[in-house]
Amino acid sequence: MEIAILAYQGMTAMDAMGPYEVLSRLPEARLRFVAAEKGPITTDTGMLTFQAEAGIDEVERADVLAVPGGPGKAVGAVMQHAPTLEWVAKIHETSRYTLSVCTGSWILGAAGVLKGKRAGSHWMALDALPGFGAEPCSDRVVVDGKIWTAGGVTSGIDMALTFAAEAVNEDFAQVLQLALQYDPKPPFKGGTPESAPEHIVQIARDNAAAVMG
Repeated sequence: MEIAILAYQGMTAMDAMGPYEVLSRLPEARLRFVAAEKGPITTDTGMLTFQAEAGIDEVERADVLAVPGGPGKAVGAVMQHAPTLEWVAKIHETSRYTLSVCTGSWILGAAGVLKGKRAGSHWMALDALPGFGAEPCSDRVVVDGKIWTAGGVTSGIDMALTFAAEAVNEDFAQVLQLALQYDPKPPFKGGTPESAPEHIVQIARDNAAAVMG
């Protein structure tokens, strides 16, 4: 199974690395990070750099395309880079599955692949989806045909495990979940705007520029 994860400067590390931990363990998987140009990619904090081993001109197809999100400025730069959007659209044409995490769905939308589809994103990014012809959905994992979109950051792990059950079988996905000891028990109730205290939601909204870039 050929898996391509789009990489770009300023992306959010967990959006890619969470699914990577699952997808890279699928049977006979070959996973590559693919960027506009191969080479070092520095994530949004500026404190993590990893290597994109291939450029978009080197990868013509993939069974699975995964697009991580990031702050608005970084995602916006990708959305304005025609060669990358053309590559996303091209890979999507023949992919078996196309996945995104968080604001990665904006990139899919800008590439024209979300028209008429239900799609998810970070809760502060959902309002942008109708502009791409998509129907926003606040579910943690949203599946519409071969397009799988996840909510914010950590939901990429949920999506990847759900995808593993689809691509292989449920037992395999459960073994992976157990091996990763993915049994989240967050210290606070409030991972969604519906469950978080009102003042916390307001602080998050007031700092949207810092969160969403």
